[in-house]
Amino acid sequence: MSTGIERLNAVFERRQAEGRKVLIPYITAGDPDLPTTSTILDALVAGGADIIELGVPFSDPMADGPVIAKASLRALEKGFSMEAILATADAFHERHPAVPVILFGYYNPFFRYGHERLANEAAAAGIAGVLCVDLPPEEAGPLRDALYAKGLALVPLVTPTSTDERLRAIGAVASAFAYYVTVTGVTGAALTQLDTVAQRAGDVRTRLGIPLVVGFGVRTPADARRVAHQADGVVVGSALVQRLADASPAQCGSVAQDFLQSLRDAV
Repeated sequence: MSTGIERLNAVFERRQAEGRKVLIPYITAGDPDLPTTSTILDALVAGGADIIELGVPFSDPMADGPVIAKASLRALEKGFSMEAILATADAFHERHPAVPVILFGYYNPFFRYGHERLANEAAAAGIAGVLCVDLPPEEAGPLRDALYAKGLALVPLVTPTSTDERLRAIGAVASAFAYYVTVTGVTGAALTQLDTVAQRAGDVRTRLGIPLVVGFGVRTPADARRVAHQADGVVVGSALVQRLADASPAQCGSVAQDFLQSLRDAV
């Protein structure tokens, strides 16, 4: 059975061969509830998702804007457990083994769960990797080593203000791809100067020597097309989460699929 890192590599290699970009939607696990989360995950695949970021709800999501922060709160109010999220991911992996899932979250829940336990159970559930928003690369060694031992990726964040020294540290912990944050604010912030963003992303991609995806502030197919120009893929989060929040649970699947399809057509 292939490892998470191998499955991620295969996605980027396939899209590169096709001359297309990797499309990565983000949703918050458990919003509005876990059964609906499963429905949304299937709909994202139908809409053209290559990789999916599955958000782990957290009570203090400092990097997230109000849209995703509210989604985390709604999920926490329903009752949160890492075990339930992993079970949802496991069932999804059985249905869609070729679509990697990244756990996206903050260090506190991962630390409390335990590095080795998280790595072991995530690998068993078909998770491909972890993105930890508030874990700097200089302190990421223990989590990265536990994940890597199970063939899972630690996906680092790069910001517009990352120095050359920080990029070297990021390159030392990255194992499949890196995520370029297009703005210095929180998720959902307005995205401006798209051409500058694309150029900076291209420079970072060259320095790191691994695939790079761009995200934060991508709201429309036009945004996705422009920021992905110099990168290998694009992430959309707040715009999707808001559409799901505005829909009834019964509508979430069709809403997710239609929006993803519009982005897939663009990139």
